[in-house]
Amino acid sequence: MERWIEHYNSSQEILLVGEGDFSFSACLARAFGSATNMVATSLESQGSLLAKHWSSWSHLEELRRMGCLVLHGVDVHKMDLHPVLKWREFDVIIFNFPHAGHYSWLREKDYELIQMHRELLKGFFESARCMLSYGGEIHVTTRDDYPYNRWNVEGLAEEAGLILSDKVIFNKSAYPGYQNKRGGDMKGNQTFRLRNCYTFIFSVPDGSTYDQMSLCSEITSSGSYYMNM
Repeated sequence: MERWIEHYNSSQEILLVGEGDFSFSACLARAFGSATNMVATSLESQGSLLAKHWSSWSHLEELRRMGCLVLHGVDVHKMDLHPVLKWREFDVIIFNFPHAGHYSWLREKDYELIQMHRELLKGFFESARCMLSYGGEIHVTTRDDYPYNRWNVEGLAEEAGLILSDKVIFNKSAYPGYQNKRGGDMKGNQTFRLRNCYTFIFSVPDGSTYDQMSLCSEITSSGSYYMNM
């Protein structure tokens, strides 16, 4: 029997990227009663992740027990070239609260950090677009007030050949057990305040399957990827 939690169901092939302590992935798995339809990834190695997010250990154990494929060291800029992922297609690719890192000399409103966020999202959209199954969606959840609205999420997705299908309020309470972690090297295991948060849902325009294959081929051959921040 198909089981749902908000926008996600147990019949979808789901890729989660940039996971913090993997509590969001674990929440989905519990709702589905299984995680065999999920791949959950982090940029950090497992050792680095556990040092930063010591709360992740129980979630990782739960996910593996429920059949989730857990991968570490996955760069969102070139995940479509990852040896395990490059042959797979996904119905939903989820990136919750993308962030290019915290730096003591930079504030969120500083242009340099905003540019880092834009580069992160640009690389992610280009890579994720190549990994979608027919009719698949890319979900990016982030704040939509100043200065986060200067990231130009919708514009960067459009540049990657995606269209905005929907934009819905993100309600953390709908995901029991989820803890939004800061990440980075500064207070990385702390949560951050959520306000004016939305999930942007992007898809490939109808009838553009050939264009998608062509674009992905061009991106791969040109090597136009950015190193993760």
